[in-house]
Amino acid sequence: MSFLAQIGSVLLLFLAASGRLTLFALTGLAHCFRPPIYLRLIGRQMVDMGYYSLPVVGLTTLFSGMVLALQTYTGFARFNAESAIANVVVLSITRELGPVLAGLMVAGRIGASMAAELGTMRVTEQIDALSTLSTNPFKYLVAPRLIAGVTMLPLLVLVGDVIGVFGGYLVSVYKLGFNAGIYIHRTLDILETQDVVSGLVKAAVFGFIISLMGCYHGYNSRGGAQGVGVATTNAVVSAAILILIFNYIITELFFAK
Repeated sequence: MSFLAQIGSVLLLFLAASGRLTLFALTGLAHCFRPPIYLRLIGRQMVDMGYYSLPVVGLTTLFSGMVLALQTYTGFARFNAESAIANVVVLSITRELGPVLAGLMVAGRIGASMAAELGTMRVTEQIDALSTLSTNPFKYLVAPRLIAGVTMLPLLVLVGDVIGVFGGYLVSVYKLGFNAGIYIHRTLDILETQDVVSGLVKAAVFGFIISLMGCYHGYNSRGGAQGVGVATTNAVVSAAILILIFNYIITELFFAK
């Protein structure tokens, strides 16, 4: 009975946390569509999440595309199927590696930043001060970050897809000796609209998850500096886990037969 009680206690805690997170997400989404809209704050978050994250995402996808071309060549050379390298690179980058790697990198950079910023505001009672000044914290702090996450991560992934495919092109043409024209032709021939759209849908969902986890854990942090550190860690870890879970779910919806 004690063992069953422990299982029930963990289940109840999980359901309570899920309910709090769902209510937080619905409240934040509702404030995204209600006036007033703080365009200046939204623009600032877009620049922070999009422009300043571009070097990290670009480097990650570039070297991922290069490594993918090398590893694919090593495996396919055993079966004399080197001509399929372009197909594998472009499909892997646009469908999976682009959105997942960009999501994980942005989660580590932006999710931690959001949690730390809001957590510091919570423990220093700045969020309470906003309520005292008749400013809704969700409208002022959460909504701009959710909007920025949903809009900017697909743009990052789109740029990252191009850079990643270009990385595979560099290795294939200048190291493995492929013909540049044939490589580009095979890349464009295999690529379909659904491949790019599925990656952009994943990116929008991942952007929402990153912003939501950063805001939720930062907004609800307690216990001073230690609580802010715990909130930052929880934001990054939970965002990474949810990204991997929803990556499978969205892939199942798009490509399951």
